[in-house]
Order: sequence, then structure tokens, then C-alpha cells
Amino acid sequence: MVEIHKTAIVSKKAELGKNVKIGPYSIIGEGVVIGDETEIGEHVLIEKDTVIGKKCKIFKSAVLGTDPQDLKYKGEKTYLFVGDNTVIREFCTLNRGTEATGKTVVGNDCLLMSYVHIAHDCRVGNGVILANCATLAGHVIVDDFAVIGGLTPVHQFVRIGKMSIVGGLSRVTQDVPPFTKAAGVPLRVYGLNTVGLKRKGVSKEIRIELEKIYRTYYRNRKPRKEIRDEMKSFETNSDFAKEFILFLTSYSKRGITPDIIVDKKGKFS
Repeated sequence: MVEIHKTAIVSKKAELGKNVKIGPYSIIGEGVVIGDETEIGEHVLIEKDTVIGKKCKIFKSAVLGTDPQDLKYKGEKTYLFVGDNTVIREFCTLNRGTEATGKTVVGNDCLLMSYVHIAHDCRVGNGVILANCATLAGHVIVDDFAVIGGLTPVHQFVRIGKMSIVGGLSRVTQDVPPFTKAAGVPLRVYGLNTVGLKRKGVSKEIRIELEKIYRTYYRNRKPRKEIRDEMKSFETNSDFAKEFILFLTSYSKRGITPDIIVDKKGKFS
């Protein structure tokens, strides 16, 4: 049974699944589709052309499906898609896409903490955690199970790799490779995200292989082209290793974040 508070406003052109709950003073616009058993708190705005999956929970004062904040946007029909079992906390803002891709996408099982912003044309994978006030500019890609700390902005067109973690109060202007940890201003990579890999059940053998790839890329004095060619010839049966190599050897619009280097005097650079 659908439960709609008497003060909520729901467009006749919206589609509500089974057992959807909509709280006081929330507004659901035309072209919005809400999946079964999703709960919408009070004072939530889902403006238009937004598809919300099943069993999501959207807390008070979140704003979803608004026009992209892009000067090139001229009113084209674009969308926001949110997967199943995703939690969107208070005051989050998620914009629809632009004509460039037509959509902004957030996957399944994500946690968006309070005041997170996801701009137009972003693609957020499954199981992603964005801590309070993390901010994604347009066209950012965040791969599955990545974590971004609080008060961290991410530059447009940056990619955050699978199972990586970015510390809070960082500033992300270049791509962060999968399976790594990064932090700081300027941002630097600090090795593999060993804790995260262990929690996801990645075996010791695979972690050793990833470490070898990491060192080949970051601790090698050869020219970058030679390093990439060497990595492409790396033989492995591990999907993790293949993904790591592909990320590091593929074209990057923003470049890849360098790692932290300790010199002979023990100073970081």
C-alpha cells in the first residue's frame, strides 16, 4: 500500500511502486518513477525525469532530478537514475544529465551522506560511499566500492577507480587508480588500499600481484611509454590485475595522480 502524507504533492505523471512512502511536504514531479518499498522523507524534492530503484531511503530536504548546472544546458530532456537499496541522506543534491550523455547515474547499495553533491553526467557505481560534503563535478566517474571522504571536491572528468579510498579534506584533480588509497592537497597516492581489499575478500596472492603492478608503474625510472608497454605485456589470470593494468595504461583526460615519494633524507615529495 502506498502511503502519501496529506501535505505532499505528487504529480499525476509520476509512477509509484508498491509500498512507497512519501513524507510531509515532499514534492514528486512529472516523469518520476519510484521503485517498490522506497521511503521518501519530509521536504524532499524530486523534480522530474528521475528513476529511483527499489528499497531506497531518501532523507529530509534532499533535492534530486533538478536541471544540470551547466551553461550549455538548453532544456533538453535528460534523466537521473538511482539504483536499488541506495541511501541518500539530508540535503544531498543530485542533478540530471546534459545532452552530452543524457543522464546522471548512481548505482545500487550506495551511501550518500549529508550534503553530498553529484553534478550532471556523473556515473557512480555500486556500493560507493560518499561522506559528508563530498562534491562531484560534472562527468566524474566513481567505480564500484570506492570511498570518498568528507569535504572532498572532485574535478570534472576525473575517474575514481574501483575499491579505492580518498581521504577527507583532499582535493581530487586527477584520476585515482583502483585498489589504492589517496589523500592530501595536492592529492597523492599512498599505496594499495590493503584494508579495503581484505574486507572484500581479495586473496593475498592477488594483493601481491597488485603490489607488483603498483611498483612497476610508480617506482620505475623508465619513460612512461616504456612502463605502459611493459605493463601491457604483463601475464595474469586475475581480473583485478587486468583492471589495474587497463586503468593505468588507458588514456586519461586529467592524468593519473602521482604517488608519494620518500627521498633519501626522509622527506615526502
